[in-house]
Amino acid sequence: MAKARGKVTFREDLCKGCELCTTVCPVNIIEMDRGRINIKGYHPATVKEMDKCIGCGNCATICPDVVISVEREMEK
Repeated sequence: MAKARGKVTFREDLCKGCELCTTVCPVNIIEMDRGRINIKGYHPATVKEMDKCIGCGNCATICPDVVISVEREMEK
């Protein structure tokens, strides 16, 4: 059976650190990067384990600033 995989991309310079994306990820792979601050002065969101992404798109849907893109493909 094919399994969905995804790739999440953040426009980190525009992220305002609201953390909404971290609350809707079903596999809990999105977190705030506490080690960096973007040009807006916020800790940007990042993916800690991209290989676990299922490409659901929940993070992109909830982002109020449209800074998240999700690509989805099926593994064979």
